[in-house]
Formats: sequence, C-alpha cells, structure tokens
Amino acid sequence: MHQRTVTVGSASGLHARPAALLAAAAAGLAPATVLIARPGSEGVDASSVLMLMTLGVGHGETVELSSDDEGALDTVAELVAADLDAR
Repeated sequence: MHQRTVTVGSASGLHARPAALLAAAAAGLAPATVLIARPGSEGVDASSVLMLMTLGVGHGETVELSSDDEGALDTVAELVAADLDAR
C-alpha cells in the first residue's frame, strides 16, 4: 500500500465544490481505490462526495492518502494540494 501526506490547498477545504471535483476524479480512476483520512483516523473512499465532506477537513490541514495504485494516489494527491475553488 502506497501512502502520502498532503496539505489541503482549497480555500474552503474539502467542502462542496472541491469535494465534488475530487470525488469525480477519484471515481474516474476505477478500479483503483484511494482512501483519504485525517491523520490517525480510518480512511474513507475518495470517490464519495459525502464521505469527503464528513471528514470536515479545512484549508491548510493535512490528510493521509493511501492506495494500492501509485498513479491513482499521485493524481488524487495533486488534486488535494490544488486550490479546487479556483477551477
């Protein structure tokens, strides 16, 4: 399992629009699954808007990503670090 720690770049954190964009991108990486979690917590599927929003992660907070697919992990990590509010 590959892992990354990433700082959330979106000004609103992983809420509404950024969560929707991230979930859509993660779903497009199927069959790969990427899990996202607050440090020390259980991971949730990054392709679920609802699960992303329940994390309650704000701008500048760190999250831990994990996946068996390193390419999928890199893609999701790049999106988490980006300011998706600006897209």
